[in-house]
Amino acid sequence: MKAEIITIGDEILIGQIIDTNSAFLAKQLNKIGIDIYQITSIQDEKQHILDTLIAAKKRADIVIMTGGLGPTNDDITKHTLCEFFKDELVLSQNVLTHIESLFKKFIDSPILEANRNQAYLPSKSITLKNEFGTAAGMWFEEDDVIFISMPGVPYEMKSIFVNEAIPRLQDRFETPYILHKTVLTYGLGESAIADKLQDWEINLPDFIKLAYLPSLGRVRLRLSARGNDEQQLKDALNNEVEKLNRIIGDIIKGYEEEASVEERIAEFCRLKNKTLVTAESCTGGRLAAKFTENPGASNYFKGAVVSYATSAKNDVLGISEELISQYSVVSAEITKEMAERVKMMFKADYAIATTGNAGPTKGDSDAEIGTVFIAISTDSETKVHEFNFGKNRERVTEKAVNKALELIYDAIE
Repeated sequence: MKAEIITIGDEILIGQIIDTNSAFLAKQLNKIGIDIYQITSIQDEKQHILDTLIAAKKRADIVIMTGGLGPTNDDITKHTLCEFFKDELVLSQNVLTHIESLFKKFIDSPILEANRNQAYLPSKSITLKNEFGTAAGMWFEEDDVIFISMPGVPYEMKSIFVNEAIPRLQDRFETPYILHKTVLTYGLGESAIADKLQDWEINLPDFIKLAYLPSLGRVRLRLSARGNDEQQLKDALNNEVEKLNRIIGDIIKGYEEEASVEERIAEFCRLKNKTLVTAESCTGGRLAAKFTENPGASNYFKGAVVSYATSAKNDVLGISEELISQYSVVSAEITKEMAERVKMMFKADYAIATTGNAGPTKGDSDAEIGTVFIAISTDSETKVHEFNFGKNRERVTEKAVNKALELIYDAIE
């Protein structure tokens, strides 16, 4: 089965918002064995929507739309669908009752006629309940093609798709199993890894495909298996991962489907009853954000100091002006001081510190742009590592974050 995803809204096309809906939908469809043929973003304009639906109907078995279902005049998707299916809007009493209930429970302002009008849906559609909003989802079928229309608000769309659309799709179609196993590696580049895996890759079963997914400071290796026997696919993937561990086990830090590196660090800390803090300069708090975005972070992550300016290293962390003047802010000595002082400040067991010149200018240090120092302080010692991550500011920062995660992971493990 092939699906096409259509996102509707000028705000996507002008870059005002990022289209996260398509990524979510693609992942959910892939889980149930439905291939994505095309993803399209279009204007909130009637003829553009009609032309896109006509073309999609020829290409795909399932057409999924998000956006354009709000109560305002610029949301025209529902009326356009009526024209496309030669249909008319009729009142859904169930949807109206739901809208009135939402306003009564959660919304202080009075319900408007425009809100009530959202209960009018095309007569040929099957209603997909929206638990969290006033715009219902809609399911159409025409000429053996399924059309699904949902609001563009991500949390509303996700609820509708998972709870309403996916069960219907699974009841309707028999699809193959598609299983993925994504191995997280840190410390080697894509080409170096590919060289080590050359023989293993050549001998992969024909129903397993390998994809290299490089990013700054890490490479993900995604193994994808497709077939009709789920257990056979699981066994085959696990067997290949065991082979991978024998070849490059020293750089494998986990598996994306199980837990991220920062989640595994959290688990290590919880098991060992240890705590962690950060003192960040060039990474600007991104390390702390990695840890705190996961539930339960307060059990092990005690806090962070973002000492971005030189004065903050002196005023907050208490590093003397003389030491800063002697070694400069981008140096092994200052990074070591940052790690040890933040660890002492929060009475933590582990600390990460980062300093560097991310560019485009050198700032308060003469160190070359791209130079980054990362210190890892544990119960027994503080180690400082020096790197040069190139000239691009975003590249330097992202590689510093990933390298710091790799180093603290190794230290705690």
